[in-house]
Amino acid sequence: MIFPLEQLIGYEKNMYEITSAASRRAFQLSMLRDPEIEEHEGKVVSLAAQQVFTGEIEFRLEEGSPV
Repeated sequence: MIFPLEQLIGYEKNMYEITSAASRRAFQLSMLRDPEIEEHEGKVVSLAAQQVFTGEIEFRLEEGSPV
C-alpha cells in the first residue's frame, strides 16, 4: 500500500485537520502495535492516512488542543 496521494490532492476540507488526524492515528497505531501494520509492510503513516481518508476512523479536533 502507498500513501493515498490522489485522495490528498482532491481533499477540499481543512488540510491541517486531516494531517493532524493522520499523524495522531499513526502514533496510536504504533503505540498499540496494531497487527494491521504488519499487513501493510510496516507503513504506519500510509495506513493511518488511508484510515482517515476512507472514513474507517472518525476524527475531530478540539479547540485549543496541541498538535
